Amino acid sequence: MHTKLAKLSLWTVSILFVGLMATSVCATAQTAAGSQTITGCVQKGLESGGYYLVSGDKHYELYDAGKFSLADHVGQKVTVSGSVPTRTPAQEEKSQPYEKKEMGGMQHSDFQVTSLTVVSPTCK
Repeated sequence: MHTKLAKLSLWTVSILFVGLMATSVCATAQTAAGSQTITGCVQKGLESGGYYLVSGDKHYELYDAGKFSLADHVGQKVTVSGSVPTRTPAQEEKSQPYEKKEMGGMQHSDFQVTSLTVVSPTCK
């Protein structure tokens, strides 16, 4: 009886371990896949406390969760890493008029900054 219970326990632990490892690998792959790195010039947005980065023909509205002082980097060329944040429809509606004025004809994306490196003290 104890032998059957021991074998069942061993199988259960093995299956749980394999399942957890697979879940961990998938979660890591999703995180890495969602991460982006962008280089461009930081500019002051029209919205109070708003900042954006222009890279090529794309406008990125920057969100930093208070980790960086984006105001200190206005006019600088920077490289930022992060991902596209999840924003509520109410948040998007509030930002929309400002973003449209800032973007001109560029494509737009929101961007959650997780790291920032200064490439050049100016954008020229």
